[in-house]
Amino acid sequence: MPPGVRQLTVLGKFKPFGLIAEATDGKSPDDSYQYFLFDPELTGERDDADGNDANFSRQREHELFIRDNCIIWTSGSRVLKRFTLSSAVIKACWSNLGRGTEAFLCVLQIACLTIYNTSGEVVSVPLMRTVKSIWPLPCGLLLEQAGEVNPPSHVPFSPVSPILGSREMLRQRKEVGNSSPQNFHSPVAHDLISKRDMPCMSSHLILRDPLEEPGPTYVEERGKLTIMKDYDERTIWTSDRLPLMTSYNKGKMQHSVWAAEFIESNLEASASCSSGIVPDAVLSKRVSFRRIWQAKGAKKAASKVFLATDNSVPVICFLILEQKKLLSVGLQTVEINNEILFDVKPDISWSVSAIAAAPVVVTRSQVKIGLLPHLDIIVLSPENDLFLYSGKQCLCRYVLPSWLGESIGSGDGESAKTDSGFRNLKITGLSDAVLGSINLSVNHSQIFRCALTGKPSSSLANDCIAAIAEGLRSDLYSLFLSLLWGDGHSDLQGSSIHFEWEALCNIFLEICQKPTVVHRKQPKTASESSWEFLLISKFHKTYSRFHNGITSINRLDLEGIVPFDSKICSEETLGSSCELMVQSLDCLHAVYESLKMDNLRKQDLHHLAVLLCNIAKFLDEKCYLDYYIRDFPRLSTTIGACTTLSSSRKPPNLFRWLENCLRRGCLSTNFDDLPDLIRRDGCSIVSWARKVVSFYSVLFGDKPEGRTLSSGVPCNIAPGSYSCNEELTILAMAGERFGLHQLDLLPSGVSLPLRHALDSCRESPPADWPAIAYVLLGREDMALSVFRNFSSSKEFEMQSNTSLISMSIPYMLHLHPVIVPSSESIGLENTKIEDTNSVDGSVIDGMEHIFNSYTQLRYGRDLRLNEVRRLLCSARPVVVQTAANPTISDQEQQQDHLWRIAQRTAVLPLGRGAFTLSTIHTLLTEAFTVPKLVLAGRLPSQQNAIVNLDPNIRNIQELKTWPEFHNAVAAGLRLAPLQGKVSRTWIRYNKPGEPNAVHAGLLFGLGLQGYLHVLNLSDIYQYFTQDHESTTVGLMLGLAASYRGTMQPDIAKALFFHVPARYQASYTEFEIPTLLQSAALVSVGMLFEGSAHQQTMQLLLGEIGRRSAGDNVLEREGYAVSAGFSLGLVALGRGGDALGSMDSLVNRLLLYLGAKEERSILVPSLEDHRSAAQITDGSTSNVDITAPGAIIALTLMYLKTESEVIFSKLSIPQTHYDLECVRPDFIMLRVIARNLIMWSRICPTCDWIQSQVPEVVKNGISQLRDDMDNMYEVDVEALVQAYVNIVAGACISLGLRFAGTRDGNARDLLNSYALYLLNEIKPLSATPGNAFPRGISKFVDRGTLEMCLYLIIISLSVVMAGSGDLQVFRLLRFLRSRNSADGHANYGTQMAVSLATGFLFLGGGMRTFSTNNGSLAMLLITLYPRLPSGPNDNRCHLQAFRHLYVLATEARWLQTIDVDSGLPVYAPLEVTVKETKLYSETKFCEITPCILPERAILKRICVCGPRYWPQQIELVFGLRTLGESNLIANSHRELDSDSVDHLVSTFSSDPSLIAFAQLCCDKSWNNSFDFLILDLILWSQVALAYNEAVSTGRLASSGGFVQSIFLASLRKRCEEVLNCSTELKINLRNYLTSEAWPYDKNSKLQKDIIILSWYLKWFNVPSPSIIKAAVEKIKSKSKNSTSAIPLLRLLLPNTHISVIGEIDRVFFPSN
Repeated sequence: MPPGVRQLTVLGKFKPFGLIAEATDGKSPDDSYQYFLFDPELTGERDDADGNDANFSRQREHELFIRDNCIIWTSGSRVLKRFTLSSAVIKACWSNLGRGTEAFLCVLQIACLTIYNTSGEVVSVPLMRTVKSIWPLPCGLLLEQAGEVNPPSHVPFSPVSPILGSREMLRQRKEVGNSSPQNFHSPVAHDLISKRDMPCMSSHLILRDPLEEPGPTYVEERGKLTIMKDYDERTIWTSDRLPLMTSYNKGKMQHSVWAAEFIESNLEASASCSSGIVPDAVLSKRVSFRRIWQAKGAKKAASKVFLATDNSVPVICFLILEQKKLLSVGLQTVEINNEILFDVKPDISWSVSAIAAAPVVVTRSQVKIGLLPHLDIIVLSPENDLFLYSGKQCLCRYVLPSWLGESIGSGDGESAKTDSGFRNLKITGLSDAVLGSINLSVNHSQIFRCALTGKPSSSLANDCIAAIAEGLRSDLYSLFLSLLWGDGHSDLQGSSIHFEWEALCNIFLEICQKPTVVHRKQPKTASESSWEFLLISKFHKTYSRFHNGITSINRLDLEGIVPFDSKICSEETLGSSCELMVQSLDCLHAVYESLKMDNLRKQDLHHLAVLLCNIAKFLDEKCYLDYYIRDFPRLSTTIGACTTLSSSRKPPNLFRWLENCLRRGCLSTNFDDLPDLIRRDGCSIVSWARKVVSFYSVLFGDKPEGRTLSSGVPCNIAPGSYSCNEELTILAMAGERFGLHQLDLLPSGVSLPLRHALDSCRESPPADWPAIAYVLLGREDMALSVFRNFSSSKEFEMQSNTSLISMSIPYMLHLHPVIVPSSESIGLENTKIEDTNSVDGSVIDGMEHIFNSYTQLRYGRDLRLNEVRRLLCSARPVVVQTAANPTISDQEQQQDHLWRIAQRTAVLPLGRGAFTLSTIHTLLTEAFTVPKLVLAGRLPSQQNAIVNLDPNIRNIQELKTWPEFHNAVAAGLRLAPLQGKVSRTWIRYNKPGEPNAVHAGLLFGLGLQGYLHVLNLSDIYQYFTQDHESTTVGLMLGLAASYRGTMQPDIAKALFFHVPARYQASYTEFEIPTLLQSAALVSVGMLFEGSAHQQTMQLLLGEIGRRSAGDNVLEREGYAVSAGFSLGLVALGRGGDALGSMDSLVNRLLLYLGAKEERSILVPSLEDHRSAAQITDGSTSNVDITAPGAIIALTLMYLKTESEVIFSKLSIPQTHYDLECVRPDFIMLRVIARNLIMWSRICPTCDWIQSQVPEVVKNGISQLRDDMDNMYEVDVEALVQAYVNIVAGACISLGLRFAGTRDGNARDLLNSYALYLLNEIKPLSATPGNAFPRGISKFVDRGTLEMCLYLIIISLSVVMAGSGDLQVFRLLRFLRSRNSADGHANYGTQMAVSLATGFLFLGGGMRTFSTNNGSLAMLLITLYPRLPSGPNDNRCHLQAFRHLYVLATEARWLQTIDVDSGLPVYAPLEVTVKETKLYSETKFCEITPCILPERAILKRICVCGPRYWPQQIELVFGLRTLGESNLIANSHRELDSDSVDHLVSTFSSDPSLIAFAQLCCDKSWNNSFDFLILDLILWSQVALAYNEAVSTGRLASSGGFVQSIFLASLRKRCEEVLNCSTELKINLRNYLTSEAWPYDKNSKLQKDIIILSWYLKWFNVPSPSIIKAAVEKIKSKSKNSTSAIPLLRLLLPNTHISVIGEIDRVFFPSN
């Protein structure tokens, strides 16, 4: 049969859209441009165009348009991106650079290679030598370098077109003029290989990553690697899908095909670099090229090389213009050691005449051959005819439509002669092939965009053709293609969906109408000579292909190619028809079974059944014919009966297999019931049925073995753990991307077991599943938690929102994206607070963002947050109210009162920083706003007149320096940590022209949140050179916090610069303020935290006792304390380590705190004696200066170590003499140190606190009397001061031990001691019990009591951090108002109240403290029990250290989100904490939002309550985000008031079953009654089998979707209806005996046909031929007259017993 003639679909005249885009920009037209078209799938782009027309328009294609240094990327008529480069573009191509699916646009310029990703990010790679061209490969980008001597001039764009194998190269519209050869060398002559000590120069380089340098490539020859340095091997083509390259050597006139491979360093190689051979140790993984094919004889290089497909085998095609031939060479793959190697397939090589060719996707657009689509070839012959080839088989000839020439001629208006010329259009060239579209050049300088396929497309026809292509042998498929594309089925007459299907049916129907002839091969004639025999032998064909080259193509090589004018022998066609029809029946039957699984393709199923009936009748397959008629009984009136008496083949029955799988399990089923295509790997056409089979197989016992199941069925299973078959089934559904939408397409009965699996796993699925599995379950809460945990990783981006949406359509589409309200989305203008003291509500106070949906849900209508905001506001003038006092003037009184209030206002930012910690995100486009610090007042009695502090009375600037610093720190702490939104540019953008305390505080705040790591060394240097004290302090502490524990060398150098002790003796001593030195010491400790760095510890040890020089002697205690903090941080918790120098350090520290020199630990080393001059002021240590730092250092070094030795060294004075020798505040430090070392002994009881008090103190306190005076020998004041300091130290220890735990016992105990001291200062009405000693205020100064009181208050807030406890808050508010009213507004005590308030509402109630070693160290530094006396008091403790609590916080806030609404909701939780020394494993209930216990003790979180799905999370590796789905909103759907709906909803709420019930009762569906009966029967059979599987335990019992009583009554009623019909019995007897269906066209008998079909399928009646065979077997074996029912039951085991009885009555009437 000659090739058919098909008409091209002309889409219109072609013009690059880049020209249109340029014209829009106003640029003048010019012909010097290039462009190429490509498939958007190449870059991962998806077009918005939908519908059939999208495949045949420019919307499906993307274009790169290049002119000079500009690139325009367009899609249809839309400009996607524009790129402007610094120099002219030499070449551009797409490449993934070995990174999988991520695409990069690689642009070659003169001296560099510019690489863009699809989002516009750019990387420039400098080129050290001239690069002629770039080529994409799967393993990277190949760079072809120019030769060193007389290199050829640049060829800007190769005419090679590797589209679809790679992509079409840029087509040049205007030839470049004959310019002289030019060398473009880099200014720096640098040899790439010389970096690796290789003098040999590689001619080709490979770039595998945009951030790496190009590496050399190698050639593998005889097992050795040599550098590829043959500059004569000019690359002419590469593929970006397969690792292939072709080259041409002009000197040898030779084409070569190379396979690119990764070579490990295990090949034999020589060490001789001079010979060009590479030693193995140079690179661990190299890219090498192995020549797999070569051919000589071509004077010029192939004008085009591309990949195509021939019988599912990839081929490389060479277009040789000088010979006007297209040569194709087959490829094969070999898998060795899990690596795929490419080689030439010797038995596939052919050629055709051609002057142009290109790969296209026409015949099998849905099929892929490995990584390649199935590529056909469009060929332009020398006679200007356009042919379509599938491999070597010519399918059809394409012609232009006749109207095209007429439209061109009429448009020009020329003479009739000219018009006739236009009517005779000739195709002169083709280009720009993308999928099924190409550009055709005609003989009148016109270019048209044409589609090779018509616009309509029948999905049924496509599926059938694709199934035949995958199921037929290659020779039979070639025959089928010749019939499909032949002249008899040309589409010139019309094009529609129905026509395509009818054309396919006509192919088979014409074969059915022809007689079948059996053909035999004719014997060869004896006259054939030996030479002729050799010429036609296979050996000669193979030899000539590989040795004679391209020019020696013999006419015998063309054997097997269908000539254009030849006809297939009719006898041969008839001889293959029978085999073609048999195999086609199997393939189409597989499609038929797959279509049964799709509810939306019932019409296609009917059309296919008609065709299959005709094929089965032609082949006399009675069982097949009967099978199709049972599904569509009306076909019995149009399809006749078969002529043969019997049929040996039984059709595969997928529903029968599913039913047997439900009844007996997967491994007991008959796999002959599955079509072969379903069990074949890679068959995409029947993948729908394959997925269902794999799900059933897994659900009923099959196990995965790699990518297949043990039964051989392919199945992709998503990663995740599973403990039962149901969970494995869910993973299989997730792995196959089988979502809720796909589940609804299945027949209801088939979906029941799968829905049962979903229901059984929905309550408590494993925690390590992918998000799509949770969406499939309807657990969007868990899917959202997975999405949030992995949203920053590229792996989850690859998983993409698209896949989640596709899994959840149609029910969950509205859930994407889930928008969770945050502080960013709450507008500032909508946030208002009621403040009676407020004048201007628009003033920004730094807390306006604190009100959001989370806080509103937690506090409801409670006004606590409003009150906190009022108390911590420092941006508004405060109210000044003075009482009448005749002794002083009103102005003096106002200034005095305002001064006290100003000190309180100055410390408010410390509390505000804690209150607003990590509650906002910054905007990079805006300057950061720091709220104002207002120290003024207002007079309500004088119409809110503003009163400012008088600068003549007090130094206001001195008052504001550190408060401004604290204010800016509080502003910086608002930013959430490490959100990736703070950049170096943004920090520099907020840098003021002159250094000030505001920016210094901002730097410190950013550093505490970890943001200062973005600064480079030059930025740090510029800050230090400003010589601004507070800026240097903030920067050093901020850098140390950002690089905490990293020991980063550059940062360490910057910090040590501010520690003079680190300088060498020869250096001139710098005058660095003690304040900066103290900050530098603590910064060093944070940087080296936990490292136990010996040199640093020795330095810090010396600094604790350093002799005072020119620095401020009053600040030496603060310096020593800072050194102690730093030493403790460096050796944090490492005291118990057996380090060599630790004992000497301890000895020295004990000397510092006043202990006698002992040898109990170790003798001091020489280092100790060498530094003795530094640690003394005279002959002994100044204990008053060194003791606090030494105690703190020992505390942190032995934190939680339970060291009895150190515990005994830090003893509390036990005698009156010792009490007088030790300062009371040092006793407090010793109590804290002892308790933190013996961590496990701390108990929240009053007895434990009293146990800390020595007996001598207890006895002295118990004997206190009002009449005691100085005549007593006992120093009463020393006793009382020791008592209150010991109690305060114990309370601080208690606060640190239970920091952030909200422990009730600790809270009550600390609260009682706070009230006790408060009553001692000023008696109140509410007093605690009689357990505490009374009257101690008479024997101790009030300042000491105030100090201890506020230290206890801070400890109480640390315990209740983030809780917002109302009782504690009332106490804090009372203390704030009390001090203000009584005139005791001390700066330090107000700082304590402010910090305590901020701690109580830490992070707006969303953060709390941790108790790990690092956090405890930072809390101890923050709570150091020496409060400042004024705004500039940094003598004993640097005020900036009070902000280090930030490093001790953690987010344990738990919020539940309703995924339906995206809003926070209340949800009950059951929290389980692990067993500790204080309590056993405990469970308690919380209502979200809440703060969880510390992660170290948190064991489990369970969501409980009836409203939400139960969810249990084991806390093993950390806390995960929880989201909850609204069960009430998702599990029920409103139904109509129809009684049928109510009836069905009584048994099931599944939407599919309700829809099925509505369909059954829809009167408009009477015309499609066949479909209804088919669905009803199939649903009922599988549903009954499902019910049996649930009742027998084969499926995990979860209640079932359909009640067993309903199914049992349904079965009983159907059997009653089918067994009571007399006419049915008669029709059944006729059917069994004569295989005849009732034949009449009146409606009554049509009903009888349908009922008979129902009966046969319901009772699983075999076909009459099988029944007759069983009857004959029984009659031949059994001669007696006994009942044949037992034997029939044995031979027909799956048939219902009532049918067995009917068969017995029909065929054995005598019994």
